[in-house]
Amino acid sequence: MNDLKIGDFREQTLELGSDYEGRVIATVIHSPKNEAGKPSILYLHGFNDYFFQAHVAQKFHEQGYNFYALDLRKYGRSLLPHQHPNYCRSLTEYFEELDQTIQIIQEEGSTEIMLLGHSTGGLIGSYYMNKGSKRSAISRMILNSPFLQFNFPAWQRLLLLPMSGVISFFFPFAAQMKPSSHLYNASILHQRYGEWDFNTDWKPITGFPAYFKWAYAVYRAQKWHHKHSKIPVPLLILHSDQSSRNKKWNNVILKTDMVLNVDDIKKYGQELGNQIEFASIKNAMHDVFLSQKEVRNQAFMRMFEWLTKSEMT
Repeated sequence: MNDLKIGDFREQTLELGSDYEGRVIATVIHSPKNEAGKPSILYLHGFNDYFFQAHVAQKFHEQGYNFYALDLRKYGRSLLPHQHPNYCRSLTEYFEELDQTIQIIQEEGSTEIMLLGHSTGGLIGSYYMNKGSKRSAISRMILNSPFLQFNFPAWQRLLLLPMSGVISFFFPFAAQMKPSSHLYNASILHQRYGEWDFNTDWKPITGFPAYFKWAYAVYRAQKWHHKHSKIPVPLLILHSDQSSRNKKWNNVILKTDMVLNVDDIKKYGQELGNQIEFASIKNAMHDVFLSQKEVRNQAFMRMFEWLTKSEMT
């Protein structure tokens, strides 16, 4: 089976009307190897991100799955010139494109739909599985380093995150840069320390600004999950075996989650539902599927073992 390249995928624009900034679109990415009558994966990207992981689609095809991805509104292929990149006021804004994408996958003849969410995409997907109107169409879920808690000291979460709500109430587009974005992106871009190519207009090396309104929306969704989440389907959570915090380049970044605290992922991940399994991947990065080859192959093996097992239960 020939390896997929990102240019092989078909892009479908979803017109989502207008919001507080004007016209809104999202983009469904269809693999050319999809066939009716097979189970399908729907991939949700993270913050400062978009779908470029063609090798992930390839792995799923090798195991008999169809593959779709969604560039959410104001991200990647869906970012329009008049919009603030990656901006939202509530994570429920993304439910509209999820509803439409699930409908498209159903109409194309999928026998089963599973969500695969990375980082912020994992949080959005989890929120949808609790509240979304088509959540009953999703049979299983995989989270790749889900963003279930800000990687701040406790006192900063208690003080700064509620303050972001106050600031953004008066200044809706106030923002600050995420200080470690350049290190994480350098760890995956092949011109720096990684092995991947991506569009740096859609995923800048220095990252897009983190808007206070976005931070407050994430904070509110995280707090809701910590108390109320009841995802009813089997759920696998993949994560690195350790985290690191770095202010300048260090090769340990290539073998750790430098974005999130894996202890938070484990602590809050177990609260998402009652059918949770964890897979700790040694030497994995924040996006475990962008880790070094032997590491990501271990993650793929663990994931497909779980998919086989969960299909039988």
